Amino acid sequence: MTAIRRRGNWDPLPAARWEDAFLTGNGRHGAMVHGDPADEQVVVNHHLLVRPNGAEDRRAPHLADGLERLRDDILAGRAAEAVHRTVGDRPLQWVRPFHPAFAVRVRRPRTPITGYRRAIDYRTGTVRTTWTQDGGRWTAECFVSRADDVIVHRLTPPPYGTITAEIRHDVRLPGAPDELHVQSTAADCGERVAEALISTSVRYPHSDLGYSGWTRVIARAGTLRTSGGTTSAEGCTELTLLTRVAPWSAPGAPAARRSFESLFARHRPLHQEPYDRVELDLDAPEGHRALPASTLLADPVTHRLALLERLFDAGRHHLLSSSGLLPPRLTGIWTGDWETAWQGAFTCDANLNLQMSSAAVAALPEVSLALAALIRSQLDDWRDNATRLFGTRGIVAPAHSDGLSGRAYHYSDAYPLHLWTAGADWLLHPLLDHAAVTGDRFFAHEVLAPLLAETAAFYEDFLTRTGPGGALVLVPSYSPENTPAGADSPVTANATMDIAAARHALRATGEPAHAALADRLPPYRTNRDGALAEWSWPGDPERAPDAYDHRHISHLYPVWPLDEINPCDTPELARAARRALELRGAENDSAHGHLHTALVAARLGDAQRVAGALLSVLDQDFFHAGLMSSHYPGRAVYNADAAHTLPSVLIEALLHSTRDRLVLLPALPVFLPTGTLRGIRTRCGVTVTELSWSVPARRLRVVLRAATDLTVRLQTGADCRPHPHRLPADRDLVLNLPLGGVPPTNPPLSKGVPPCAEPRARS
Repeated sequence: MTAIRRRGNWDPLPAARWEDAFLTGNGRHGAMVHGDPADEQVVVNHHLLVRPNGAEDRRAPHLADGLERLRDDILAGRAAEAVHRTVGDRPLQWVRPFHPAFAVRVRRPRTPITGYRRAIDYRTGTVRTTWTQDGGRWTAECFVSRADDVIVHRLTPPPYGTITAEIRHDVRLPGAPDELHVQSTAADCGERVAEALISTSVRYPHSDLGYSGWTRVIARAGTLRTSGGTTSAEGCTELTLLTRVAPWSAPGAPAARRSFESLFARHRPLHQEPYDRVELDLDAPEGHRALPASTLLADPVTHRLALLERLFDAGRHHLLSSSGLLPPRLTGIWTGDWETAWQGAFTCDANLNLQMSSAAVAALPEVSLALAALIRSQLDDWRDNATRLFGTRGIVAPAHSDGLSGRAYHYSDAYPLHLWTAGADWLLHPLLDHAAVTGDRFFAHEVLAPLLAETAAFYEDFLTRTGPGGALVLVPSYSPENTPAGADSPVTANATMDIAAARHALRATGEPAHAALADRLPPYRTNRDGALAEWSWPGDPERAPDAYDHRHISHLYPVWPLDEINPCDTPELARAARRALELRGAENDSAHGHLHTALVAARLGDAQRVAGALLSVLDQDFFHAGLMSSHYPGRAVYNADAAHTLPSVLIEALLHSTRDRLVLLPALPVFLPTGTLRGIRTRCGVTVTELSWSVPARRLRVVLRAATDLTVRLQTGADCRPHPHRLPADRDLVLNLPLGGVPPTNPPLSKGVPPCAEPRARS
């Protein structure tokens, strides 16, 4: 890889709102740095901090005994009545809400400052704030150590200057319940150096659960004094704060004493190496690259290329920083409010997979493995869901999770998410990508194959009804989170997403009996508008008409991520899918809807629609100053969907791979005339070390490398003709070709060298 340009973000002002904080994390702890020299707030988050709300022991409803009656009623047109019978009059039960631990507050005398700059280096995950005060240059630095699992914050005065400050924990952040029981103490614990320990214990209202947090304050020179929960520093030439949080259910020790330099040296390679694996360069003007994010965001038209580069870089940093113990939540790993929208949960019917979509190809297996850890920790709950809801073997994933429970108890008449059966296949698909991209045979055979087998076992037991012509009927069936036009219930039969999930799950095991069952599933349907239908009612195609103005596009699961429908192999269905996108409205302009549309459009080769979706997100004020995104335009509702998904959209527009082909520039937006993408992994075991293009020069260059001898089949743009090229092991294959063309085919390496193929998970 060539030299990597400096990648990060900066702003000329401190964060006035927690939403504008700069973000860093290690996948367990998250830190939100405000950067106020006189009243610094570093909001501390931990992935496992969810507070009780009465749902701790709730399980999926026991519906198995009434399943056949439920099916009869749905098929007879009495779905609303039947679903209400499963829901009753209970209110929607949300999962336990994610919340911040506290803010570490560092208060200093407020005097005039100049030359302020708050910056973050994405390559190291370090936030650095500098300013001039009383004639000298001050520096504050913060990172979250991957090596030592501690938030490290250092304040350094100018030479010959000293620090006067008060340090404490502030639990009373926005939305904090009045009934929290909070106890904070500060104690001197230094022997040879000035050192104090601030300890905070928090018990949730009406509960025996809570969490603890510690900040070790280490001073160079000067003195530290403690009183109550506050530590006061006087005459210090450096302050280092080491902070850690632990839920009472998972206790952790206070941070150990180490110097800032030694902690950073241990942390840096663990963050920088994975971050540097991939780079995108869109040839943005250097003057634009030097601007703060607030300026780029204020004029996204003028600064489009620099803004896209910055968002790509920020998205990868945020995704890596929020993944480890768990994958990213709706807010990544960060929130500054105890009343986080949608509980800061894992929303599994769309959002989580969208955020995960670049993990495998953008060389972040750490993120994929975090999803695997979440799934494996919840398998007993998923099995319980299958038994209680449907009386089957196998696994059924919930649509919402707090990260600790996988039980399906979040549902209502309007959102009957307990009857969604596609979740396990949908959530396992990023792990299939991980297995294909890494070639990790142990993961494929020992981790993934048993999960696929359990998913298939569910469908073996669930698929008992047949319709006209003998095709299997999926009932109950639900297309998140939409309802057929004019229907009184979202629950139907044969939602396209359910058909796709069942077919994929059954075929993924490689078992002949499962493949035979998959062959009996109903085909996808094209409706009278020429669009891929969202529902295929058995025997009556128009009984469940499409409702087009909706943020979710669940029925396009066969296009993305499955690639079952694509322009080369299934051109008629691809045209129907493209028509479905044309008819789909944006509803409430949710960020995930725009970017989900872009991912599907890229698979269909629809560059214009990819560009339109990207511009909808760039031009409607979705991003905060710290480049975390919002759910709605106008920075309404803090949410990581756009931030984490945008890198995947750009990658899919530039490069797509399957188990047997690479497609170069499948959906290049018109406003990206030149650029270079480096380090992308593919599903056929090839690393694209470089993909560079120039539309004005009509030039395309690609450099490929693989660990084993293989033959790679290349396509460019909409050209479906495969062009095989030999790729010797551990040697670069460099191809230069006119844009829109392909190089001559070179001979295969030898007989018996296979085309690039996706590792199949076997039982």
